[in-house]
Amino acid sequence: MILGLSFAAFTLLHVIISVIAIAAGFVVLGAMFSASALGGWTALFLLFTVLTSLTGFLFPIGAFTPALGTGIVASLVLVVALVALYGFRLSGRWRAIYVVAAVASLYLNVFVFIVQGFQKVSFLQPFAPTQSESPFLIAQGAALVVFIALGALAVARFHPQRWAGL
Repeated sequence: MILGLSFAAFTLLHVIISVIAIAAGFVVLGAMFSASALGGWTALFLLFTVLTSLTGFLFPIGAFTPALGTGIVASLVLVVALVALYGFRLSGRWRAIYVVAAVASLYLNVFVFIVQGFQKVSFLQPFAPTQSESPFLIAQGAALVVFIALGALAVARFHPQRWAGL
């Protein structure tokens, strides 16, 4: 049991939190393209991304794994995004730092979503049973390229006149 929930129930809760973080992240990313600062959506994205990392660390850990490493990196990137947004209020270079960190946080959520998809979804498992096969590598590579492009576009276009909603 984790937090009083069965392992299956806690896993479902973690997945729901992660999906909310990803959905909110795409809304925030889309708003960046029009220089919009969606305070409520941004807070929702960041909150649920924090919760994704926190709940991920509550799963039983027997040794250092790639999932644990990804969680650590995701947490550090998220701290940078939070400091840039709420600490430095997007002033000067912190605007670009925030955008890169926020997009990287969203990417890491999607990265894990792809990993979990190939591990848990019966339709996808045969295509990449060890996650070293071409379909898995293509999916992850395509996601990385797309997020690099989206991140570059977001850095170029996200120049809110004033950040409201803090």
